[in-house]
Amino acid sequence: MLVVALNGSPKPNGNTAQSLKIVLQELEKEGIQTELLQLGGKPIFGCKVCGKCAQSKDRSCPGHDDELNPILQRVFEADGILIGSPSYFSNMTPEVKAFIDRCGIVNGANGRLLTRKVGAAVVAARRAGTNFVFSSINLFFGITEMITVGSSYWNMTLAHKPGNVQQDEEGIRTFQTLGKNMAWLLKKINQEQS
Repeated sequence: MLVVALNGSPKPNGNTAQSLKIVLQELEKEGIQTELLQLGGKPIFGCKVCGKCAQSKDRSCPGHDDELNPILQRVFEADGILIGSPSYFSNMTPEVKAFIDRCGIVNGANGRLLTRKVGAAVVAARRAGTNFVFSSINLFFGITEMITVGSSYWNMTLAHKPGNVQQDEEGIRTFQTLGKNMAWLLKKINQEQS
Protein backbone atom coordinates (compact mmCIF):
# COMPACT_ATOMS: atom_id res chain seq x y z
CA MET A 1 0.00 0.00 0.00
CA LEU A 2 1.16 3.52 -0.80
CA VAL A 3 0.12 6.90 0.58
CA VAL A 4 1.25 9.97 -1.35
CA ALA A 5 1.35 13.27 0.55
CA LEU A 6 1.33 16.56 -1.35
CA ASN A 7 2.91 19.55 0.35
CA GLY A 8 1.05 22.54 -1.04
CA SER A 9 3.20 25.03 0.86
CA PRO A 10 6.09 26.68 -0.98
CA LYS A 11 8.16 25.96 2.15
CA PRO A 12 9.56 22.42 1.80
CA ASN A 13 10.05 22.09 5.57
CA GLY A 14 7.46 24.52 6.89
CA ASN A 15 4.59 23.69 9.22
CA THR A 16 2.50 22.06 6.49
CA ALA A 17 5.33 19.68 5.54
CA GLN A 18 6.07 18.95 9.20
CA SER A 19 2.39 18.22 9.83
CA LEU A 20 2.27 15.84 6.87
CA LYS A 21 5.40 14.08 8.17
CA ILE A 22 3.71 13.44 11.53
CA VAL A 23 0.88 11.65 9.71
CA LEU A 24 3.32 9.77 7.46
CA GLN A 25 5.31 8.51 10.46
CA GLU A 26 2.19 6.83 11.85
CA LEU A 27 1.47 5.22 8.49
CA GLU A 28 5.05 3.95 8.24
CA LYS A 29 4.78 2.42 11.73
CA GLU A 30 1.89 0.38 10.32
CA GLY A 31 4.00 -0.85 7.38
CA ILE A 32 2.49 1.46 4.77
CA GLN A 33 4.83 2.93 2.17
CA THR A 34 4.75 6.73 2.01
CA GLU A 35 6.02 9.42 -0.30
CA LEU A 36 6.08 13.18 0.27
CA LEU A 37 5.90 15.25 -2.90
CA GLN A 38 6.52 18.98 -3.11
CA LEU A 39 3.66 20.75 -4.87
CA GLY A 40 3.89 24.32 -3.53
CA GLY A 41 6.31 26.68 -5.22
CA LYS A 42 6.40 24.64 -8.43
CA PRO A 43 5.24 26.08 -11.76
CA ILE A 44 1.86 24.36 -11.83
CA PHE A 45 -0.88 26.07 -13.77
CA GLY A 46 -4.65 26.04 -13.56
CA CYS A 47 -6.92 23.99 -15.82
CA LYS A 48 -7.54 25.49 -19.27
CA VAL A 49 -10.57 23.25 -19.85
CA CYS A 50 -9.05 22.30 -23.20
CA GLY A 51 -10.44 18.76 -23.18
CA LYS A 52 -7.18 17.18 -24.31
CA CYS A 53 -7.17 14.78 -21.33
CA ALA A 54 -10.53 13.40 -22.51
CA GLN A 55 -9.06 12.85 -25.98
CA SER A 56 -5.77 11.25 -24.90
CA LYS A 57 -7.17 9.23 -21.96
CA ASP A 58 -3.61 8.50 -20.79
CA ARG A 59 -4.02 9.62 -17.14
CA SER A 60 -2.23 12.90 -17.85
CA CYS A 61 -2.93 16.54 -18.56
CA PRO A 62 -1.57 17.24 -22.06
CA GLY A 63 -2.86 20.82 -21.94
CA HIS A 64 0.13 22.10 -19.96
CA ASP A 65 3.86 21.46 -20.09
CA ASP A 66 4.57 21.88 -16.37
CA GLU A 67 5.49 19.70 -13.41
CA LEU A 68 2.06 18.28 -12.59
CA ASN A 69 1.93 15.10 -14.70
CA PRO A 70 4.55 13.12 -12.71
CA ILE A 71 2.64 14.07 -9.55
CA LEU A 72 -0.66 12.96 -11.10
CA GLN A 73 0.85 9.58 -11.98
CA ARG A 74 1.97 8.99 -8.37
CA VAL A 75 -1.44 10.06 -7.05
CA PHE A 76 -3.28 7.68 -9.40
CA GLU A 77 -0.96 4.82 -8.36
CA ALA A 78 -1.47 5.47 -4.63
CA ASP A 79 -4.00 3.87 -2.30
CA GLY A 80 -4.21 6.98 -0.14
CA ILE A 81 -3.65 10.69 -0.65
CA LEU A 82 -2.86 13.44 1.83
CA ILE A 83 -3.23 17.00 0.59
CA GLY A 84 -1.55 19.60 2.77
CA SER A 85 -1.98 23.34 2.44
CA PRO A 86 -1.40 26.39 4.56
CA SER A 87 -4.22 28.90 4.77
CA TYR A 88 -3.64 31.78 2.34
CA PHE A 89 -6.30 34.40 3.04
CA SER A 90 -8.67 31.61 4.18
CA ASN A 91 -8.02 29.48 1.12
CA MET A 92 -5.60 26.87 -0.20
CA THR A 93 -2.45 27.77 -2.08
CA PRO A 94 -2.78 28.30 -5.85
CA GLU A 95 -0.77 25.14 -6.53
CA VAL A 96 -3.20 23.03 -4.49
CA LYS A 97 -6.15 24.58 -6.31
CA ALA A 98 -4.51 23.94 -9.70
CA PHE A 99 -3.82 20.33 -8.65
CA ILE A 100 -7.42 19.79 -7.50
CA ASP A 101 -8.91 21.24 -10.69
CA ARG A 102 -6.66 19.40 -13.10
CA CYS A 103 -6.55 16.13 -11.15
CA GLY A 104 -10.33 16.15 -10.92
CA ILE A 105 -10.75 16.65 -14.66
CA VAL A 106 -8.12 14.02 -15.59
CA ASN A 107 -9.70 11.64 -13.06
CA GLY A 108 -13.12 11.98 -14.69
CA ALA A 109 -11.77 11.76 -18.23
CA ASN A 110 -10.05 8.46 -17.43
CA GLY A 111 -12.81 6.44 -15.80
CA ARG A 112 -12.80 7.86 -12.25
CA LEU A 113 -9.32 6.74 -11.15
CA LEU A 114 -9.70 8.06 -7.58
CA THR A 115 -12.86 6.15 -6.68
CA ARG A 116 -12.55 4.50 -3.24
CA LYS A 117 -9.03 5.74 -2.60
CA VAL A 118 -8.54 7.12 0.90
CA GLY A 119 -7.97 10.85 1.36
CA ALA A 120 -7.29 13.35 4.11
CA ALA A 121 -6.61 17.07 4.30
CA VAL A 122 -3.85 18.54 6.49
CA VAL A 123 -3.96 22.30 7.06
CA ALA A 124 -1.66 24.81 8.76
CA ALA A 125 -2.43 28.44 9.56
CA ARG A 126 -0.99 31.27 11.57
CA ARG A 127 -4.30 32.02 13.26
CA ALA A 128 -7.42 31.37 11.16
CA GLY A 129 -8.77 30.20 7.83
CA THR A 130 -8.19 26.49 8.31
CA ASN A 131 -11.85 25.42 8.20
CA PHE A 132 -12.39 26.72 4.68
CA VAL A 133 -9.19 25.12 3.37
CA PHE A 134 -10.05 21.85 5.15
CA SER A 135 -13.57 21.88 3.70
CA SER A 136 -12.41 22.70 0.17
CA ILE A 137 -9.97 19.80 0.07
CA ASN A 138 -12.60 17.44 1.51
CA LEU A 139 -15.09 18.58 -1.15
CA PHE A 140 -12.56 17.42 -3.77
CA PHE A 141 -12.37 14.02 -2.09
CA GLY A 142 -16.15 13.79 -2.06
CA ILE A 143 -16.72 14.65 -5.71
CA THR A 144 -14.05 12.16 -6.82
CA GLU A 145 -15.70 9.35 -4.79
CA MET A 146 -12.81 9.05 -2.36
CA ILE A 147 -13.22 7.95 1.25
CA THR A 148 -12.31 10.72 3.67
CA VAL A 149 -10.55 9.95 6.94
CA GLY A 150 -11.13 11.94 10.11
CA SER A 151 -9.33 12.39 13.39
CA SER A 152 -10.08 13.48 16.94
CA TYR A 153 -10.28 17.10 15.73
CA TRP A 154 -10.09 18.79 12.35
CA ASN A 155 -6.74 18.01 10.74
CA MET A 156 -5.12 21.39 11.37
CA THR A 157 -2.52 23.26 13.34
CA LEU A 158 -2.09 26.87 14.36
CA ALA A 159 1.57 27.59 13.77
CA HIS A 160 3.22 30.71 12.41
CA LYS A 161 6.97 30.26 12.06
CA PRO A 162 8.42 27.03 10.63
CA GLY A 163 8.67 24.55 13.48
CA ASN A 164 5.85 26.01 15.57
CA VAL A 165 3.75 22.93 14.82
CA GLN A 166 6.12 21.02 17.11
CA GLN A 167 4.75 23.11 20.00
CA ASP A 168 1.09 22.41 19.14
CA GLU A 169 0.46 19.33 21.31
CA GLU A 170 -3.17 18.98 20.26
CA GLY A 171 -2.24 19.38 16.60
CA ILE A 172 0.41 16.67 16.90
CA ARG A 173 -2.07 14.29 18.57
CA THR A 174 -4.64 15.07 15.88
CA PHE A 175 -2.15 14.26 13.09
CA GLN A 176 -1.00 11.08 14.84
CA THR A 177 -4.59 9.91 15.23
CA LEU A 178 -5.23 10.75 11.58
CA GLY A 179 -2.28 8.56 10.55
CA LYS A 180 -3.53 5.68 12.71
CA ASN A 181 -7.08 6.00 11.35
CA MET A 182 -5.85 6.15 7.78
CA ALA A 183 -3.69 3.06 8.27
CA TRP A 184 -6.62 1.18 9.83
CA LEU A 185 -8.93 2.07 6.96
CA LEU A 186 -6.39 1.23 4.26
CA LYS A 187 -5.80 -2.19 5.84
CA LYS A 188 -9.55 -2.87 6.05
CA ILE A 189 -10.02 -1.95 2.40
CA ASN A 190 -7.01 -4.07 1.42
CA GLN A 191 -8.47 -7.07 3.32
CA GLU A 192 -11.79 -6.69 1.50
CA GLN A 193 -10.07 -6.60 -1.86
CA SER A 194 -7.91 -9.66 -1.15
